[in-house]
Amino acid sequence: QVQLVESGGGLVQPGGSLRLSCAASGIIFRIYVMGWYRQAPGKQRELVAVITSGGSTNYADSVKGRFTISRDNAKNTVYLQMNSLKPEDTAVYYCNGRLLPSNYWGQGTQVTVSS
Repeated sequence: QVQLVESGGGLVQPGGSLRLSCAASGIIFRIYVMGWYRQAPGKQRELVAVITSGGSTNYADSVKGRFTISRDNAKNTVYLQMNSLKPEDTAVYYCNGRLLPSNYWGQGTQVTVSS
């Protein structure tokens, strides 16, 4: 079955960095659009970054210049490098794999930015 397994979340101080990873199985990873979304308490889930099968990327305005999404098709893994983290980046981060009509989600990993 399809599995997307996130890792790398945790507690970090403002200005710090974290790298999230999402390992995929059960899909032909290289042809999927992969993305990272996040959901803060009391808010709707929002797009953070997306990367196409061809490597094109798109970012939410709030993370441009601070976050970088990348993928390693040989490892079936997508990454999110997060730098200059702010308290408002605190959320559960979800990995998404999409090839319509298929749409898969990971279980989420908590990122907390606090001093």
